[in-house]
Amino acid sequence: MNAAAGTAVPAGLGFFERWLTLWVALCIVAGILLGQWQPSLVQTIGGLEFAKVNLPVGVLIWAMIIPMLVKIDFARLHEVRQHARGIGVTLLVNWAIKPFSMALLAWIFIRHAFAQWLPPEQLDSYVAGLILLAAAPCTAMVFVWSNLCRGEPNFTLSQVAVNDLIMVVAFAPLVGLLLGVSAIVVPWDTLLISVVMYIVIPLTIAQAWRRSLLRRGQAVFDAAVARIGPWSLTALLATLVLLFAFQGEAIIEQPLVIALLAVPILLQVLLNSSLAYWLNRRLGVAHCVAGPSALIGASNFFELAVAAAIGMFGFESGAALATVVGVLIEVPVMLAVVQVVNRSRGWYEAGAARARGAA
Repeated sequence: MNAAAGTAVPAGLGFFERWLTLWVALCIVAGILLGQWQPSLVQTIGGLEFAKVNLPVGVLIWAMIIPMLVKIDFARLHEVRQHARGIGVTLLVNWAIKPFSMALLAWIFIRHAFAQWLPPEQLDSYVAGLILLAAAPCTAMVFVWSNLCRGEPNFTLSQVAVNDLIMVVAFAPLVGLLLGVSAIVVPWDTLLISVVMYIVIPLTIAQAWRRSLLRRGQAVFDAAVARIGPWSLTALLATLVLLFAFQGEAIIEQPLVIALLAVPILLQVLLNSSLAYWLNRRLGVAHCVAGPSALIGASNFFELAVAAAIGMFGFESGAALATVVGVLIEVPVMLAVVQVVNRSRGWYEAGAARARGAA
């Protein structure tokens, strides 16, 4: 799904990535049908737990995340200094604005504007899912978005590496803070287990695997990355089938839920991508840096969000459903942002040149 560090950034969206929204929609249908036709099988799968972690889902989520993390080159962190202003904007939007703006949007829409059309017992859970979605910056698809807007590949690699390191220490405290502010009980033990299970351990395995492959040569590494690449999407889709098998009854009864949950997600994408793009322009940052900075400011590490929501609140929770809505709209919305970034290049560069001249 993303570029291997040390190799060229891919030409664009692959076949499966291009049609990700369609596959997600098909998984919704397949999951609902599975839940209706084989409820005992679904309940058996849901009962395979250890320490509140569903084992089949845990395996699938590792299969999602590890192939992406193998591609991250932390040796490129020294390149952060070359793009300090762009990195600064990215970190500001990702960690100081996006999670808090999503919490605000969730409060406005879920707790108030849309509350009468949503199941009242799930309101807190929906808010929690949206917070989890916004608290995890994109790790994978941002490489594709960066390539589509002719972004600087070294900047993209370095900003992803920085975000991954920050996520290890900041994800749990940030989620805990925002859930607490939103008056949602924080399951700290499950949250910390989720961080260890879905960030620390996969990151450790992926980087050890990366070093092992690179010792055997770049060609071996590239071949392995190409071979394991489909694991991520396949595991994601399998997880979604199981998720919607549990969520099917609620969706049939409340078909507007997905559309309503999409509203705050869409607004936060537009808000944060626009803010990051504008800030970079005001600072005179090159367009090839501003593009991926804006895109990573808008997109989410939805694989981690789905995993954490399931681990903390369960398959049948509104939190799990809210994170899946992020998957559903990710590709079409981000492609629209890419189009805006590309078409506004002239306007952007004129403003950036004035900013550099005034500095």
